[in-house]
Amino acid sequence: MLRAGGAILARSIYSRSAGGTHGRYGLGPSSVHSCHGSKSVILDQTRCFFFGSGSDDGSDGDDKKDGGKKKKKDADDTNEEKKDDSSKGDKIEPADKSDKSDQSATLNNSSKYKKSRPGSAYSSSGNSNVLLPASRLGFGDQAPRYPHLMALPVLSRPVFPGVLTPLTITDKETIKSLEKIVNGGSGGYLGLFLKKDHHNDVGKGLEPLKPEIITDPSDLYKVGTFAQIQRLTKSNNADEDDEDSAHLFTGNPSNADHGMNNESSESDDPKPYASLLLMPHRRIDLLSVDEVGPPIDVTVSHWDRLKYVRGEDSSRDDTIRALSQEVLGTIREVAQMNALFKEQVVNLVPSSHMFDMNDPFRLADFAAALSIGGGTEDLQAVLEEKDPELRLHKSLVLLSKEKEVSKLQREISAKVEEKMSEAQRKYFLTEQLKSIKKELGMEKDDKETLIEKYRKKLAEYPSIPAEIHEIIESELDKFSHLEKNSAEFNITRTYLDWLTNIPWGVVTTENFNITSARRVLDRDHYGMDEVKETILQFIAVGKLKGSVQGKILCLAGPPGVGKTSIAESVAAALGRKFYRFSVGGMSDVSEIKGHRRTYVGAMPGKIIQCLKSTGSSNPLVLIDEIDKLGRDHRGDPASALLEVLDPSQNHTFRDHFIDAPVDISKCLFMCTANDLGRIPGPLLDRMEVIQLSGYDVPDKLEIAEKYLVPKSMVNSGLMIDESEAAKDDESVEEENKESQDEATEEAEERLPTYQLAEGVPDSLSIERSALESLVRWYCREAGVRNLQKKIDKITRLLSLQVVAEEEGAQLTDKSSRKSESWTVSSDNLHEYVGKPIFTSDRLYEKDPLPHGIVMGLAWTSMGGSALYIETQGIARGLDSEGKRRGGGTLKTTGQMGDVMKESTQIAYTVARARLAELDPTNSYFDDTDIHMHVPEGATPKDGPSAGITMVTAMLSLATDKPIKSDLAMSGEVSLTGKVLAVGGIKEKTMAARRAGIKTIVLPEDCRRDWDELPDYLKEGLDIHFASDYSSVYDIAFGR
Repeated sequence: MLRAGGAILARSIYSRSAGGTHGRYGLGPSSVHSCHGSKSVILDQTRCFFFGSGSDDGSDGDDKKDGGKKKKKDADDTNEEKKDDSSKGDKIEPADKSDKSDQSATLNNSSKYKKSRPGSAYSSSGNSNVLLPASRLGFGDQAPRYPHLMALPVLSRPVFPGVLTPLTITDKETIKSLEKIVNGGSGGYLGLFLKKDHHNDVGKGLEPLKPEIITDPSDLYKVGTFAQIQRLTKSNNADEDDEDSAHLFTGNPSNADHGMNNESSESDDPKPYASLLLMPHRRIDLLSVDEVGPPIDVTVSHWDRLKYVRGEDSSRDDTIRALSQEVLGTIREVAQMNALFKEQVVNLVPSSHMFDMNDPFRLADFAAALSIGGGTEDLQAVLEEKDPELRLHKSLVLLSKEKEVSKLQREISAKVEEKMSEAQRKYFLTEQLKSIKKELGMEKDDKETLIEKYRKKLAEYPSIPAEIHEIIESELDKFSHLEKNSAEFNITRTYLDWLTNIPWGVVTTENFNITSARRVLDRDHYGMDEVKETILQFIAVGKLKGSVQGKILCLAGPPGVGKTSIAESVAAALGRKFYRFSVGGMSDVSEIKGHRRTYVGAMPGKIIQCLKSTGSSNPLVLIDEIDKLGRDHRGDPASALLEVLDPSQNHTFRDHFIDAPVDISKCLFMCTANDLGRIPGPLLDRMEVIQLSGYDVPDKLEIAEKYLVPKSMVNSGLMIDESEAAKDDESVEEENKESQDEATEEAEERLPTYQLAEGVPDSLSIERSALESLVRWYCREAGVRNLQKKIDKITRLLSLQVVAEEEGAQLTDKSSRKSESWTVSSDNLHEYVGKPIFTSDRLYEKDPLPHGIVMGLAWTSMGGSALYIETQGIARGLDSEGKRRGGGTLKTTGQMGDVMKESTQIAYTVARARLAELDPTNSYFDDTDIHMHVPEGATPKDGPSAGITMVTAMLSLATDKPIKSDLAMSGEVSLTGKVLAVGGIKEKTMAARRAGIKTIVLPEDCRRDWDELPDYLKEGLDIHFASDYSSVYDIAFGR
């Protein structure tokens, strides 16, 4: 019977799709036909929903709304089929409930009872792989009710009645049995049962079992579907012994789909397979599995059609009606949101008789069949359910899941589409803008624009070397013929970018005013007279020659003395651009000389980058930490710097990337180093070395008062720099001045002035006594970096106290102010920086020193240092014969280097010789072992400058005479007692002053170094020079 529900739902879905679904999918009602009364079935649809009509005998085809003519026609069709089957020798009884008990064993469709009959009425459509049966036994609910069937397991989801379903079979025995069923002439019926999901469904081998094979009857669910084979297609290697390789089983051979006859008859796949097209008719219960197979033979019982009669229970009718409406509404909603779901509905409802929406059983089946992502258990539960209300409810749950998934999918799609739409909109607008500009002549081709930009850039340079100009023109010509998508295009473009950004012939205007330069240098740094004098000399030479030439200077000294910061002041004094790069730890030559252009990501070295960054050919280039250069398999950067720092070579410096001569002779190179001994000799030979000694106490006090304290106060917000504020106020007024140079000169001459910030107490200050204590008891290093850290710590705490008092906040005992005054003095300094690090100037305060102890002076990379040489005699006892056990040996400790160890042996020999001259009767060194130690054993020590100090310490021990505590000495001694020159006199003198030394003994050859020292360092010191150790002995022991 035809129902109007399918047409209503189909028209509803069609009407809600833009443009009409007919034209889009070609799946209108006119494209698919399925009539129970007719004998034609078009198999274009892979999934269709069919429901047959029945009779009054209680079968599924019965419907109380069917007309009498329809019932009579169906009965006639059934009788005709029975007659046809009986003429072929098969005894098929009517599928009536009353006749079930009379069915014999021959009335089954199991494969073990079927035999292929060569006389079966099959026709061929011209293809040997496709055979068409002449008739069918039944359709839908009119299909026979065989108690014994061949069963096929299905995976993932069960098959619902009315859904045309394809299956693929790979087991050869199963394929043969299927062919027997098709050839048996009984209609080609079998049972479809969902196979349970077993994760361990693996055979004895490594590959899993085939889907159509089971190992246990419990693998199948108990409710399945009774289905009819509509078409069976085998691969050529499925059964090589059979002549027939494919069959098509439909209602009428004349209306068969000839498009299916042209399928490929050959397969490259060596594995056999067969394709089935099945039409499920009704539900069946699995009573028993007679044979596990393959093939699987089962005994089943067929379901009678479940009928729902309205009016028996009004409350139940309302519930079922509400569920039905909700199912239909959900289908419409999901179809609007999900195109795939809509296509599924269109395929299943091509005409009005696909399903009956007034029948809750069929509507529930239809809804469950539409569920794409439904769970296996949930779908099987729908198949097994007999109650209409529960079956509808379970189907509605599946549709609700589809609805939620479709909503999420729609949101994701909307987000992606929004992003794509925005990107496409920008792209189209950009392309349109380019086209408009090109039509108006406002924009040229990208390549032409680049070339024009390069030529415009080159025109700005005053002078380009001929060789460079030729290279640039050659590259521009090559660039104009390259395709934009080629790799060479980007390489050439990068090369031209660098070539045209090097400032060819561009120099900054130098400051040749010595007075102004001196003022700038003194404004930022205290002391460093030698550096300042060298810079002033450089300026004077440039002024007299009228040309600017480069220079290579190396500032060597301990950390924290201002080597790096003085370079910035020098650049400001000269009026040059400043560029700094550190080579500490650098081990790649390419960092200096660049990469070859053949490498991916190649770029020039630091020197060319400096010229581009500063935009000048005469910048001041600071090469920091040059004594810490690395060296490995990538090369030796120290060797690469030889060309850079050689005035006779760097006018034709060749970078690997530029591969053309670049003049860097006008650059002023300044290098910094802590230890000159670590710089290779050839590199050191190319630099003019300026030694920067450490600062003594007066220097540190001046630096702290003039520079460190105001700077720290400004950084902490306690003070403001009025000169900087004045510069900002006058910047607008200076635009109207005629000469910018005059304004610059005025700014340089303006000295910084400071005043306390608003809200800061007027009495807030750091007294000089606090700075003296900091220098003496906290910061004894050669530089001022640690001193700056301590001052910053003080000002930060002062800022906290000012803000806390203003806000009324409570501070901890450590941070709170202990005194009423805001002045930091030596008395309350410990409240800001803690307890003193050093508690005494010297290790030994007593005068004279204990026997065998003398103070020496040493030079380190951190500055000068005063250290003691300690000796102690070890007296040996007498043996049985009355002789001394041991004696005459020297033991040394204190982590001495090899040179210093050799110096101890020389000093021991000199001491023994000198003692023999002074007192031949003294046998102290023969009777006693000597142990010499240099304190601070964790600090490595090396060098020969402690020779005379060691000799003096051992003679003090041997002669039992002490040395006065304010005496220090330094000098190397030879085996004959000659006192040799040593270095670092300034640092050693400063170390002696810090230790409170009054008398210093130095080699005679160091007199010139002493004379070069400033007077404030020599003031108050009693200096003695010695050329032989006898002079040292006389000074040390007061003779």
